[in-house]
Amino acid sequence: MNWVDCGSFVEITPPKDFNFKECLVFLGRSEHEILHRIHDGHLLKLIKIEDELVLLRIGEISNIIRIEFPAQTPTQAIREKTAAYVWEWFDLSQELEPFYEMANKDMILHKIVNRYRGLRIIGIPDLFEACTWAILGQQINLTFAYTLKKRFVEQFGESFIFQGNSYWIFPEFETIADISVEELKKLQFTTRKAEYIIGVAQLMKHGQMKKAELLKLQDYQQVKNSLMAIRGVGAWTADYVMMKSLHCNAAFPIADVGLQNAIKLQLELERKPVLEEIEELAKVWEGWQAYATFYLWRSLYE
Repeated sequence: MNWVDCGSFVEITPPKDFNFKECLVFLGRSEHEILHRIHDGHLLKLIKIEDELVLLRIGEISNIIRIEFPAQTPTQAIREKTAAYVWEWFDLSQELEPFYEMANKDMILHKIVNRYRGLRIIGIPDLFEACTWAILGQQINLTFAYTLKKRFVEQFGESFIFQGNSYWIFPEFETIADISVEELKKLQFTTRKAEYIIGVAQLMKHGQMKKAELLKLQDYQQVKNSLMAIRGVGAWTADYVMMKSLHCNAAFPIADVGLQNAIKLQLELERKPVLEEIEELAKVWEGWQAYATFYLWRSLYE
């Protein structure tokens, strides 16, 4: 991690292939998002480190990421962990040149990779948040998924008010492990989704599901099988979590409707491709399926 502690702010020097503006486009794709705010070219986000709520204001100056603390300057230890959080959130450890070399030769990706060059997979560092968001998104449209997330966060998350605006953090698994299915059903969660999300929270509370342990598993299929052993986690959900929280470049949510629509648009097809067709098209993406998917998702926000 290439960063400098400047006391009242932190500066991160990102890798060569990093485009902050492109990342903001992805983060700003929904007006219903509750966990961050984009204002005047800056990203504002509340995080929790060592039981302390920390408000971040993230911007870019001369290709340097600057993290400011508009409410209160935290300790040096928390500033360091903040830098590590942002580094992971924007997937800055990833060397993208091999992906671009592959993509520039690909019949689908070559049309979009240079247009969005520097875009990185915007992750979800918190494993519980990633699992919950993936389960929420099962078989409903994105707008309603954001509505459910907003209700969930406002009901069970923590908030901080700064200059008249409320900033929220995602509910912690310890909190959700102790609530009832009925409490989530009041927010319009289905019984099944409520059971799945509470179940994940309880596994994490009892130490039976840990991000660190999943990251130790080197084999893609091993990780996927571990996730799919959890009630409510199917193949799409497992791949989404691996892609967004575990930084697995081989993760491939192949059944994703957005992915299918993006391929349809890029190839000017009259119908969405079926899974067998996507598998054939994606053979050359081997090892980079997650980034191929993410760039194709980005192409939908033109």
